[in-house]
Amino acid sequence: MSLEQTLRDRSGDKCELCGAQDNLSIYEVPPVAEPNSDKSVLVCSHCATQINSTDADYDMNHWRCLNDSMWSQVPAVQVMAYRMLKRLNSESWAQDALDMIYLEDDVREWADSAAGDALEADEATLDNNKAPLAGGDNVVLIKDLVVKGANFTAKRGTAVRNISLTSNPLHIEGKVNGTRIVIISDYVKKM
Repeated sequence: MSLEQTLRDRSGDKCELCGAQDNLSIYEVPPVAEPNSDKSVLVCSHCATQINSTDADYDMNHWRCLNDSMWSQVPAVQVMAYRMLKRLNSESWAQDALDMIYLEDDVREWADSAAGDALEADEATLDNNKAPLAGGDNVVLIKDLVVKGANFTAKRGTAVRNISLTSNPLHIEGKVNGTRIVIISDYVKKM
């Protein structure tokens, strides 16, 4: 039986992440030495496009499907759900799901493997002074930033505490005036 047919039988001809039935294809969950059904998932074209995206412009409503797929009995599906939830961790629902997800030790090791995460950055996230930033750091804005959609301007000198790194090494995330925003890392300096 072909790999695709094995995955179609396992998934019931549905995307193993969102349940869509159209435009299905095989996604090999990295790292893959040799393609097989244990290291692959069947995904729709929308999920595949989002998984392979490097611009972090995710369809947040679409990925709410991970609240269901993270409970799959298939390790490859669990790994993909975990990795996508990690990418979406700026969303409170994704953080909640990450807190609830259960993975066996070997599956978590696979999910956390740097070689497996397509968005694992080789570049460090640097502030304006080229100091490396890490998740949990505190930074200060060095210029006024107009926050689109929130109708306020984050003023220069505003402290942003407990930042999160994103998949893009040029961006960080943090709360300003109670609103979680994405900030260009070159517009901050480490405290």
